[in-house]
Amino acid sequence: MAGAALLTGCSDAEDPASDGARGARSASATQRIKARAARDSGDLLDRYEAALAAHPALAARLGPLRDEVARHAKSFGAPARPAAPASPSPSPSASPASEKDTVSALAKAEREIADRRAAALVEAPAELARLLASVAAAGAGHAYLLTED
Repeated sequence: MAGAALLTGCSDAEDPASDGARGARSASATQRIKARAARDSGDLLDRYEAALAAHPALAARLGPLRDEVARHAKSFGAPARPAAPASPSPSPSASPASEKDTVSALAKAEREIADRRAAALVEAPAELARLLASVAAAGAGHAYLLTED
């Protein structure tokens, strides 16, 4: 009888219902990871827009990075936004006072999000993992560009 109990423990691998449950968990994890990535990109996009509103002189430096962040957000399923906000309203807490502090805060946010995306790779299915890795690398590149004078 004990041998039969041990054998039944291995039978879940053959159970189609078990495969369905794994598939549902995988789909749920994928949705959760994509939602987080879309939210992170949207939040980062808001920070870029606040920085540009507070410091229009940074447009040449920050504009291309902002546009790329917008493309990243869209790739994760966030709603598309216009390339340049019509009349951005700066949020006092979103953008530090000086240009240098603003750029430094953006670099820090880019690094943090890139690190979160890299950590999410272990849970993501292959296609999403490739997207996360690519966008994390782009974010790390943005952080580097933002710290260069």
